[in-house]
Amino acid sequence: MIIFSATLATETNTFGPLPTGLEAFKERGYYPAGTHPDEMQFFAGPLWAARQRAMGKDWTLKEGTVAGAMPSGITTRHAYETLRDEILGDLRQALPVDIVLLGLHGAMVADGYDDCEGDLIARVRDIVGADVVIGVELDPHCHLSQAKTDGADLVVLYKEYPHTDVLDRAFELVDLCVARHEGRIHPTHAVFDCRQIAMMHTSREPMRGFVDRIQAMEGRDGVLSISVAHGFPWGDTPDMGTRVLVYTESNQAQAAELAQRLGEEIIGFRDQLNPGYPGVDDALDQALAHGEAPVVLADSADNAGGGAPSDSTFVLRRALERGIRDIAIGPLWDPVAVQICFEAGEGARLALRVGGKIAPVSGQPLDATWTIHKLRRNAAMTGLSGTVAPMGDSALIECNGVFVVLNSTRTQAFDVDLFTQFGLDHGQLRIIVVKSSQHFHASFSKVARKIIYVESPGAVTQDLKSLPFKKIRLPKWPF
Repeated sequence: MIIFSATLATETNTFGPLPTGLEAFKERGYYPAGTHPDEMQFFAGPLWAARQRAMGKDWTLKEGTVAGAMPSGITTRHAYETLRDEILGDLRQALPVDIVLLGLHGAMVADGYDDCEGDLIARVRDIVGADVVIGVELDPHCHLSQAKTDGADLVVLYKEYPHTDVLDRAFELVDLCVARHEGRIHPTHAVFDCRQIAMMHTSREPMRGFVDRIQAMEGRDGVLSISVAHGFPWGDTPDMGTRVLVYTESNQAQAAELAQRLGEEIIGFRDQLNPGYPGVDDALDQALAHGEAPVVLADSADNAGGGAPSDSTFVLRRALERGIRDIAIGPLWDPVAVQICFEAGEGARLALRVGGKIAPVSGQPLDATWTIHKLRRNAAMTGLSGTVAPMGDSALIECNGVFVVLNSTRTQAFDVDLFTQFGLDHGQLRIIVVKSSQHFHASFSKVARKIIYVESPGAVTQDLKSLPFKKIRLPKWPF
């Protein structure tokens, strides 16, 4: 059996101020065919799972290009077409193959392409023909278009948010595709459109119990796989929204009935999904009033993982203006400030302008006198599913008890080692502000005495009605 696998992944905030070009992929992770390292890269779960499953078996795995970029604004046409054609060229070189495994995101939008993944899957199908099994792993924050589900034999989405199950779902995808190739299963699928968009934290109810129940259904009574596409609210495409995807064994009617039943259940509890988003000062007040520390504040509107610049100063400015001490914020993306810090050196005290560089959604730059406490070349933190999240050259600076981790490679907050690698002790901090929407939760929930999701200005605003949508299909709750 011959398997081909490749990856092309980014999440596109169509309202984001930063374009996504080739350099964005090379900065986050670009590996030409056959050069994927000996550790899993975040969106290359299918390739990594196939490597593990192939051990000791008479399988041949042919590895194509792996390319992933940090979420940002519209992908350039040149970047998408270049990387797409590179993968298609790798596939042609690998022929003949029995199975194609693709690690994609599902919310990639490029200039001229509202559905990059649908386009890629269709071109793969044209090359390999109808008899080759195509399996795709997607992020749940995807636009689950008909082109994706009709073009592939099997599509599996991560179930967890934070995405701690990338490899688990990749193993499921590989196993299902192999079973399909060997004729042991004959999948039929159905998709139910919930006509809504919502963020669904699986770290709490009602989604925690819902995910546990759909996992228990899989592998029983003819149900092969169930996925929930949460959707990506900041992507203006016709397919944006929440959908349920069900695969059953040779029973399309069963798939349709189950998808509808689960989708209507999600509609029924959608009002319970919002954790509440107090404004900046209200969130700081709540944190200061809480009797135990540290309290973690999620600055979700400036989440690089949702396509924001990650350089906004709104929370930082209020912390300094209010004289709040023992508070840490990060990561704040400012390559220029980082370079100046390295020039000055550890222990230096200097006037430094930080943040507010990219767009009005970043706020105004903040000028203050800072002490440089720690510098790290090519820093990194622990990412999701144990992968590495590069931070680039980074610095810990402090002004009047306010600590900031500056980084030069844009990323969101994933793990507590974002701060501990710089010598910050969580036990001595009153407040920790993370630039992340939810992926921080897997790690920071272990140290936080309370978690507050903040509504601050930014490119990943919770006020969806304020965004100038043009392509989404209406009606769609909450519009």
